[in-house]
Amino acid sequence: MRLNEFFGPGHLGLSFEVFPTKTDEAFETLMGTIGELKEFKPDFFTCTYGAGGSTRDRTIQIIEALKNRFSQRVASHLTCVGSTVEQLRDYLDHAVSLGTDYIVALRGDPPKGQSEFQQTVGGLRYANELVSLIKSDYPQLGIAVAGYPEVHQEAPSAQVDLDNLKRKVDSGADIVVTQLFYDNQDFYRFVDQCEKAGIRVPIVPGILPILNLKGILRFTQLCKAKLPTTLIEKLSEKDDEAWQSKVGVDYAIDQVSDLLKHGIPGMHFYVLNRSDSVGRVLQAVWPNR
Repeated sequence: MRLNEFFGPGHLGLSFEVFPTKTDEAFETLMGTIGELKEFKPDFFTCTYGAGGSTRDRTIQIIEALKNRFSQRVASHLTCVGSTVEQLRDYLDHAVSLGTDYIVALRGDPPKGQSEFQQTVGGLRYANELVSLIKSDYPQLGIAVAGYPEVHQEAPSAQVDLDNLKRKVDSGADIVVTQLFYDNQDFYRFVDQCEKAGIRVPIVPGILPILNLKGILRFTQLCKAKLPTTLIEKLSEKDDEAWQSKVGVDYAIDQVSDLLKHGIPGMHFYVLNRSDSVGRVLQAVWPNR
């Protein structure tokens, strides 16, 4: 099934993002989480990929498990960071041999300790170049790319950011999955801007239910997403993770309910390798999935 077909008329798409674990014990815990998330009948899972391929073996391990243990469709993240074109092709060859269905094509963030992206000699500089490579040499792979409702932190303007997204889509991307956000008006404004720019592929909102205040402050600082003041105040009422998780789930339920009313094509959840919060959200807004 083509990637964009999950988000077409008559089908509300659902996907979950997991990340590579660092230990065998954590890997087995993740397998349990995937089993629980599978009960919600996702269309596919995505798995992240460390800068410079630093988690490549663990990413491959998860792809193999998703395909062989769980019979799930899977999208591997792939970035331009620290790789030559030949190294990118080597990874794509390996991913295809494992049955990978789709690729989330990203430029990638600078590795830890670097403030700016640096193009590898013999590598690629922009995500649209990676999309073009995949589209040309691996046409069987569906391609997702990232969109930024609040503008990418390195973009000099919203228009430049939108132009970059248009190039990725014109190069062959099938869907756009957004960065996390907590004000739906930012998403609706972004969708309108995409439509005016001639971006016609599905725009899928990326949702991260808040687990605790400390964690979400760290996440949003890294990606420059903003948290509504009222939400921060609510989370701050109690220094208790269970309380903060409930606040986060309740907020996500309201957020997703509003998105559904506005006719989104589907949802992509950043699950942080856990199923509890996402499960509570889906049970509330989508019980018959």
